[in-house]
Amino acid sequence: MAASAPPRWDRKMQQRLARGEEAALGELYDRYASLVHSLAHRVMDDEEAAAQITREVFGYIWENPDAYDPKQGSLRSWIAGLTQRQSVHRLRQSENRGAGSPEQVEDRVREASTAARADYIVTSMPEPLRQALDLAYRRRMDYREAAADLGVTEDEARRRLRLGLQLLSTAVQDSSPQGRSL
Repeated sequence: MAASAPPRWDRKMQQRLARGEEAALGELYDRYASLVHSLAHRVMDDEEAAAQITREVFGYIWENPDAYDPKQGSLRSWIAGLTQRQSVHRLRQSENRGAGSPEQVEDRVREASTAARADYIVTSMPEPLRQALDLAYRRRMDYREAAADLGVTEDEARRRLRLGLQLLSTAVQDSSPQGRSL
């Protein structure tokens, strides 16, 4: 997974896209296609739909490079937001065609949005936090074992785990019905 691009790179990329440089779109795709596809797949739970959303997101970027405002955040975050909105829109469309009630559709949208935000948060967090969470949750290590494996103090391992969990908790907080509109 690509690390966050520096803001200067973001501005230069936007300028290149605005000039119509096809190579810029290729570079952007190489850097962020896996992020877009994985977020879309997480929401849609459908490979074909995720591939279609990936094409739509990069098509939108190509046609609307000035829609990105570097003052509002990183290009990576903007692209993730586009993906999230397009995925949720498509999910609502597909669920509304089904037999589910409006409440069931919104519950599914909320669950998928929370999961996609959590995935994005984990892939965006600094490597030391991600490593600590991986050891604690996938390998079932406590903070002492994680500290030994990471070669850090127990206090540092606890700090990393606490910060990682705090970041992840924002995915759930942002998805509460009264806390956020989609």
